[in-house]
Amino acid sequence: MIVTHKMSWKDCLSHQIMPAIEKGWKYEDREVHFFWGLGGDNTKQIAELNEKNIDWFMVDVGYLTEQITRYPIPKILDYDKTYFRICKGNIHTIQARVGDGSRLNQLSSKGIDTEFKGWNTGETNYVLLAPSSPTVTYHINGISQEDWIKQVGEEIRKYTDRPIKVRNKPRPGNEWWGTDIKDDLKDAHCLVTNMSLSAIDAVMNKVPAIVHQRNICSFICTQDISKINKPMRPGRKTMNEWLKMVADNQFTLSEIENGTAYKFITKQIV
Repeated sequence: MIVTHKMSWKDCLSHQIMPAIEKGWKYEDREVHFFWGLGGDNTKQIAELNEKNIDWFMVDVGYLTEQITRYPIPKILDYDKTYFRICKGNIHTIQARVGDGSRLNQLSSKGIDTEFKGWNTGETNYVLLAPSSPTVTYHINGISQEDWIKQVGEEIRKYTDRPIKVRNKPRPGNEWWGTDIKDDLKDAHCLVTNMSLSAIDAVMNKVPAIVHQRNICSFICTQDISKINKPMRPGRKTMNEWLKMVADNQFTLSEIENGTAYKFITKQIV
């Protein structure tokens, strides 16, 4: 039985995503739930499913993709280039296999950036601290976003005297609204986050990252802040294998609807 959870707000993208799931996901002899983000009662319901050992999937924006418009009303601007991740029992993909690279090539042919550019070798300056949203931070770390920034900042200062620059998620009215993270990455020695997709921006723009173990980038990034002076910088082969895996775990709306997502995800789960 497939159970989809739409948000009450009529303009939420869950009202496009969940009908696609209902069409493209095969019905099986077990209960499987699908959520869009952690808003509303989703966090509470996920906790209840975990207690009952019932499978659930998170659907959210993809990793290598055109971005949706978020404000004031969320919109998919290009359905052919906008991808969504589908993750079993987590808000990021952490169970996966490396594919043949065909989907990665498909992304590249659409003009989506899939190129590993190497790592910065020149002079770098600060540590860029990029927290997840308050909701995700509490869900993953059990503390407020402010407390996470404070705790992680104190931990960083134990191991490096590099300055720390904080970059929060751009939201209407805050100081990061209308800015590009690439500008903050230009002189960064390393990015530190818990679950933010800023880690994708970092590794795709020559900056290593330190992430939570449940982050998609945990495959190719350090999770130990004590290693901040020499964070993991995998070679090109490893990075390209990781990119193949990422590409096989995100899908357009039409691919979700026509069963492609189901086919790939069921093969990915190990």
